[in-house]
Formats: sequence, structure tokens, C-alpha cells
Amino acid sequence: MERTLVILKPSAVQRGIIGEIITRFEKKGLKIVGMKLIWLTDDILEEHYAHLKSESFFQRIKDSMKSCPVIVSCLEGKDAVEVVRKIIGVTNGRNAQPGTIRGDYSMSVQENIVHASDSPETAVVELNRFFSKDELFDYPHAMRSYLYSNNEME
Repeated sequence: MERTLVILKPSAVQRGIIGEIITRFEKKGLKIVGMKLIWLTDDILEEHYAHLKSESFFQRIKDSMKSCPVIVSCLEGKDAVEVVRKIIGVTNGRNAQPGTIRGDYSMSVQENIVHASDSPETAVVELNRFFSKDELFDYPHAMRSYLYSNNEME
């Protein structure tokens, strides 16, 4: 099964919608294999958003992401990266489809509720950035046989 990183941003934490968002992932059938509340630092944000360092809005992103603790989580499932990306919707909340997390809860490009890995390769790098090996768990998922057919399970 594939794993992906999901960060519930300060816009989710401050608005008190953490449970609603996590529930959407669980109802879809994704398994939570790691989760913690952390306060992001400049160092980790500069590494995580290195591809945006030259952008004029980079400091604004860092300031926003440091405004309160965030929830970092590792979700697992068949094609987890793609599934999560569909659930969260496009980056700009104003353009996100109703029914997606951003479409239902965001009016912003920056304050868009959630970050999710954009590829399986990125997910590996991001998960290693935020979790040690002993913070991610393998355990039987009681609902697995009701979520996937035999030929879909790895």
C-alpha cells in the first residue's frame, strides 16, 4: 500500500475543523498510520518549501505555517497520493470543486486548509522529513477486505 503526507495547516487548526477533515479521509478508507501535532520551524519550512524560496510570497507562507501548531499525518491506501489529492481539491480554494476539502472550506490560495504530497516520490521524502520510522505504524486494518478486492491488495 502507498503512503502519503497530509498536513492540516493553521487554517484548519484555528477554524476547528480537524476532525471533519480527518473523518473524510477515514470514510474514504484511508488508514492513518502516523499523526502528531507539531510546531513548524523556519528550518523545516525552508526545506519543505525549498521550491518556493525565490518567490515573493515565501515569507508570507512561512509566517502563516508558523502561526500555530499543525497536524502532520501519514495516510495509507491503494494509490493514496492520487486519492488524497482528489479529496482535497485544487490549490486555490475559490476554484476547488464543492465536495472537496478546499472546495468546502477554503477561499484562499495560501490559507487552503491542507497540504498533501503531489507524487509517490515526494511522499517518501516528505514523510521522512516529518516522521521517524518509529512514528509510523503497520497494523491490520479491520476494514481492508471491505475496501479492496483480493486482486487490489498488495
